[in-house]
Amino acid sequence: MLWTIDPGSDEPLFAQLVAQVHVALSRGTLSTGDRLPAARELAGSLDLNVHTVLRAYQELRDSGVIDLRRGRGAIVVGGTEHGHDHVRTTLAAYAAAARAARLSPEAASALLKEEMSR
Repeated sequence: MLWTIDPGSDEPLFAQLVAQVHVALSRGTLSTGDRLPAARELAGSLDLNVHTVLRAYQELRDSGVIDLRRGRGAIVVGGTEHGHDHVRTTLAAYAAAARAARLSPEAASALLKEEMSR
């Protein structure tokens, strides 16, 4: 899995990491039993503070996606793959409606972000 962050984004860095795990689960590039990189390793490769990665891992643990164990690292134990299928279908319909309304990708994204923040 290729990890990337956008330091210029309004989205917090830890949230970007969490989102990447959810996207990887929905695409099938990450599945139950897969091991995530050690927090220090990931922080070093992305030039982040290790606490940023740990916060992302804690969010994923709290939502039941990963299991954190000292010495074992972070292992994917479950995901929201079934929920992602529904969201992906709904987003496809949203994208089609946005194209039909001739909205730019930026405008459609802004509307989605606005709705998600409610």
